[in-house]
Amino acid sequence: MNTFELPKKGDYPGFYESYISKIQYDNYPDLIKSQIKELKDLFSSKPEGWDSIAYEEGKWTPKEVLGHVIDTERIMTFRALCFARGEKKALPGFDQDPYVLNARFGQVPISNLLEDFEAQRKALLTLIRTLPDGVLDLVGNANGNPITPRALFWIIPGHFIHHLNIFKERY
Repeated sequence: MNTFELPKKGDYPGFYESYISKIQYDNYPDLIKSQIKELKDLFSSKPEGWDSIAYEEGKWTPKEVLGHVIDTERIMTFRALCFARGEKKALPGFDQDPYVLNARFGQVPISNLLEDFEAQRKALLTLIRTLPDGVLDLVGNANGNPITPRALFWIIPGHFIHHLNIFKERY
């Protein structure tokens, strides 16, 4: 695998610092794998039906949050792939709310969502193993901001930690 240190400030827009700063572990593959187990353990520890109840009116259910995490990881991975391959065109942002609404995650069995999350994580790791040296720090533009593949890859586990903490605190 490529040298995979955390990104430096300036490799990503400042608003992603809230995710990057949550990461306390620098072994990327182990972190990605441990988060799969942590998520499965959390969901299996809850009573049946828990995943379909929002903690507050107007908030997403745990299924919807998980679907959002999966979608976000796919988008971040796609952006990283594009920039690692030398894409020079700016990539668009995305509005998470219509994604969740249109996905109808509430109708998807939780077992399918958990399987999907694990498959996405495994695909992420196999992609990273195939990247040639030097491409992690190429700069692309996503949502009007410069960002590197390295930063995008590290935002993924930080974003997960953000939502895992919400699961633990509010659900």
